[in-house]
Amino acid sequence: MARQDTSVPAMAQMFRILSDETRLRVLMTLQEHGELNVSELCKRLQVPQPTVSHHLGILRMGELVVNRRNGKEIFYSLNDLKDHKYARAVKSFVKPGRAIQFGTVMLGMSEG
Repeated sequence: MARQDTSVPAMAQMFRILSDETRLRVLMTLQEHGELNVSELCKRLQVPQPTVSHHLGILRMGELVVNRRNGKEIFYSLNDLKDHKYARAVKSFVKPGRAIQFGTVMLGMSEG
């Protein structure tokens, strides 16, 4: 009987999180501009506030973004990811023009 790899379900969950275009755009915007509040993310992405907030919640659950409160505002930024299980894979997706390779399959994002 083959041994079950326990990292597969966690990796599948990570790919589900990264499979949404809006979430990828949020990550790339935070990578490019650093810490932003929801209003600024909405302006830059041209997406309604409830949509951005929903996707930020999913990214927070996946430990890809972190937040800090300053008064009534909440600011979001990319998680450092140095201790994240799939840090290298996640960082490859966030930087345009970068890719990672799984066997013969190349995954990543093109520039523009």
